[in-house]
Amino acid sequence: MAKKSKDARIQVILECTEHKESGMPGTSRYITTKNRKNTTARLELKKYNPILRKVTVHREIK
Repeated sequence: MAKKSKDARIQVILECTEHKESGMPGTSRYITTKNRKNTTARLELKKYNPILRKVTVHREIK
């Protein structure tokens, strides 16, 4: 059975903010889920960026 679109859990894409500002080619993105009812603001997590080889802040896009 397919999930209904009104579920509380949704998939979000996290994109590196530091990499975007540096101007280097490529992007560091992660896919995760969040609870729409509990976390209404955009998600912001520290994740590893393999291109920059360090932990950076990744923010939710779209």
